[in-house]
Amino acid sequence: MENQATKKRTFVEKLVSKYRLVILNENTFEEQVSFKLTRLNVFVLFSVCSLILIIGTIFLIAFTPLKEYIPGYSSTRLTSQANDLAYKTDSLFIEVAGKERFYESIKKVLNGEVKAQSYDIDSVKSVIVSDLKKAKLNPSNEELQLRKEVEKIEKYNVQNGTNFKSDYLFFPPVKGSITSRFNFREKHFAIDVAVDKNTPIKAVSPGIVIYSEWAPETGYVLIIKHKSGLTSVYKHNAMLVKSQGDYVTSGEVVAFAGSSGELSTGPHLHFELWDNGKALDPTKFIDFEK
Repeated sequence: MENQATKKRTFVEKLVSKYRLVILNENTFEEQVSFKLTRLNVFVLFSVCSLILIIGTIFLIAFTPLKEYIPGYSSTRLTSQANDLAYKTDSLFIEVAGKERFYESIKKVLNGEVKAQSYDIDSVKSVIVSDLKKAKLNPSNEELQLRKEVEKIEKYNVQNGTNFKSDYLFFPPVKGSITSRFNFREKHFAIDVAVDKNTPIKAVSPGIVIYSEWAPETGYVLIIKHKSGLTSVYKHNAMLVKSQGDYVTSGEVVAFAGSSGELSTGPHLHFELWDNGKALDPTKFIDFEK
């Protein structure tokens, strides 16, 4: 017991024993600074400094932008940017979905899969927005089937646009010999004009190219949407010089004549003119003869 008490007193005495820390000039051995220290004081000072360092580090990480550089912490600025991008992406998704449905409808008409119908980009966009809003309500299969049936009922067959009246001044897309004329009863809603290969094909009126693609049966096809719901179609081209979304002026070259596609028998232009879903006889408005 006495040995333990002696050891305890010795440990306490070591903690409180005073020492002097002296800083001397190396050349003159002159005393510059001296401190009276104990082991307990050194331990307390080291503990306090460590605690201050820990608290300061926590404060810098928790309450300053420095935390953004530490893996695992989210950035307020990046979070705000991510939210903005999410909203923009959602808007772009609606626009792209509408345009894709519009172009798919045109492809089906051009390939003969369905009958032509009046279908513009604005109506498609409104349908897409409506569908997306309704999708949040988790519609049942019966509701989805009903929507499809309603869409089918709203479709209508091609009409002969014999009553078309307009102040349009059409520019002839080509000059040549008409080999096949417009025939509504035989469902030939166009005229075929025989021309030399690589003859420039020109836009009949100002407008925006809404379709510029290849189709197996009709080859290189270009469609231009003009004002007042008027649309012009150019098929069996050898090459297209305008892309989807391009704006063209009246008489501007948009393609070169050829014989592309399975249904072509020689270099010619298959030209169609539509007024809000109604097929027009192009010869009533344009002089194709040389």
